[in-house]
Amino acid sequence: MVGALVAGGWGLFAGGALLGGAAVGSFVRVPPRLIALVMAFGSGVLMAAVSFELIAEAYERSGMGPVVTEAFGGAAVYTAANALLARHGAQHRKRSGEQQPSEIEAPGSGNAIALGALLDGVPESVVIGTSLLGGGQLGAATVGAVFISNLPEGLASAAGMRSAGRSRRYVFALWGSIAVISGLAALAGYTLLSGASAAVMAMITAVAGGAILAMIADTMIPEAYNKVHLLTGLVTVVGFLSAFAMAHL
Repeated sequence: MVGALVAGGWGLFAGGALLGGAAVGSFVRVPPRLIALVMAFGSGVLMAAVSFELIAEAYERSGMGPVVTEAFGGAAVYTAANALLARHGAQHRKRSGEQQPSEIEAPGSGNAIALGALLDGVPESVVIGTSLLGGGQLGAATVGAVFISNLPEGLASAAGMRSAGRSRRYVFALWGSIAVISGLAALAGYTLLSGASAAVMAMITAVAGGAILAMIADTMIPEAYNKVHLLTGLVTVVGFLSAFAMAHL
């Protein structure tokens, strides 16, 4: 029971970075280029976590064939769900500019954005919960990567929502709800999979890893590139190497 509460607490902590970023984006005029640079850095950090923690862990447990199949499946499911939500107005949910549609321009887009935020956050949170089953070290690295990547997501999304005419109440209600759901998802991942076999754990980890990689490519990197262009790759690599160094020191 204590372990499940700890997992839920870490999930809430990582998801809370979205709310913190949204608070800054709602009340402070943060330069869009700075948001984009932090987004690129966060993308690199999250890529490192997926590469060296999630996919590597899944490979050690189940081998190459299952990992490739399951990671591809996770990416495919995420891409299909993301494409469906994009048709209803959630395509630019992480953009800080005026790309997001208002509710008048696209009725129902607010709900689509909320579902899109949920789609982005749940795989990360489940992985936080399951990774803590391995003794905590993997969980700590994953929590750090998710927290760092969530800050610019909250910043950019809140700025974009405000530009689209959505109220601060909507912004805080959305990200507050996602933070709570992140905690519950981490708790559920820990509780429901506490007795799972190595093969099942590898499958969950690989599927989540594939979904997270697809999310980075579909939503985070486009926002960064839109503002800082050719600096995106360099800053992403800095984030990647920073996370790699921290994990191996």
